[in-house]
Amino acid sequence: MTHELKTGGDRGYLRIATEEAFATQAQVDLLIKLVKDGKADRGITSLWGFYGLNADERAMKTQARLLDLGEGRIADMDATGIDIAILSLTSPGVQAYVDVEDARRVCAESNDILAEAIARYPTRYYGLTAVAPQDPEWSAQEIRRGAELGFRGVMINSHTHGEYLDNPKFDPIFRALADTDQPLYIHPTTPPDSMIGPMVEAGLDGAIFGFGVETGLHLLRLMTSGIFDRYPSLQIIGGHGCEALPYWLYRLNFMHQAGVRSKRYECLKPLKHDLYHYMRTNMIGTTSGLASEPSIKLAIEMMGEDRVMYAMDYPYEYVADEVRTHDLLDIPADTKKKLMQTNAERVFKL
Repeated sequence: MTHELKTGGDRGYLRIATEEAFATQAQVDLLIKLVKDGKADRGITSLWGFYGLNADERAMKTQARLLDLGEGRIADMDATGIDIAILSLTSPGVQAYVDVEDARRVCAESNDILAEAIARYPTRYYGLTAVAPQDPEWSAQEIRRGAELGFRGVMINSHTHGEYLDNPKFDPIFRALADTDQPLYIHPTTPPDSMIGPMVEAGLDGAIFGFGVETGLHLLRLMTSGIFDRYPSLQIIGGHGCEALPYWLYRLNFMHQAGVRSKRYECLKPLKHDLYHYMRTNMIGTTSGLASEPSIKLAIEMMGEDRVMYAMDYPYEYVADEVRTHDLLDIPADTKKKLMQTNAERVFKL
C-alpha cells in the first residue's frame, strides 16, 4: 500500500467512478429462471449460470454487492476513496429476456429503485437509465422519463438478441438521446450465439475477452454506419479503454477508408469525417477494469485528455490498489483531475 484512500479530494480531485453496476432482485430472479428453463442463449447461460447459480464465494459476494444500494455499497466506496458512483443496471440489463412485457416491467421497476437510492444518497450516487431495446419506442419514452427522474445518461448492454443499434429500427432511441441531450454508455454483454462458440470452448467468452471483442464490434458498427453524421452532438461511452479501439485506431481508419473506396461492401458508405474525428469528438472511453498505466496513457493520447474517465467496474473488479494505480499515474496534475473528476462532471452534467 502506497497511500491511504480517502474521500473528499485530498489528492486534488474527487474520484468519480463512472461504470458501477447494481442489480435488482426481480432482474436476477428472471435471469436465473431463463437459465434454468433453458431459454437463455449460451452467453447468458455461461455468465448467469455462474453469478446466479454457483456457490463460488466470488459469485455470491458479487451478487450480494450488486443488490446492495445502501450502507454496504457506501462503505465500500468510502474504503476505496470513491466520492461519487455513476450507477447502472448490471449486464445484460433486461435485454436477455424473451418476453417483451417482462423486459419493460423489470426495466421500469429497476429505474424506480435506482431513483429511490439516489434520493437517499444524493451526494454519492447518480444514475443511468436502463432501457428495453426489444421495444425501441417504449425505450425512447423511458429515456425521457429517466431524464425527468434526474438520470444523467442511458445504459445499453450491447446487442439485444443479436441485433445491434445501427439497425434503423433503433432510431427512436437515438432521437430520444438527442432530444434529452444525454450520453449513451454501451456496456458489454456476452457475445451472441452467432459468435460465441470458439470463445466459450476456450473459457474466453466473458470479461477476459468476449465482452471487449463483442462490444468493440458494436461501437465500430455505430461509427461506420454514420450515426455521428446523423446525430453530430451524440456522445457514446465505451468502457475498458473504449474496448481497445484506441489501440487499433490507425488500422481501423486505414482499412475503413480502403473499404469505402473499393465499394466492396454495400453497407460501407463515405462518412463526413474519418474515424479519428469521431473517436476524438463523439466517443468517450473509461478505465473500468483497466488499471494499467500504459493503457490509460494510450487512450488519453489517442482520444484526447478530455475524453477518458475513471471507472472502477464495481463490484466485479473491486481492488483498492487499482485506485492507487490511478492516483499514481505519471501524467500532468490537470490531466489527472480531468480523468478522475471533471470529465465525468462535464459528460454527465453533474
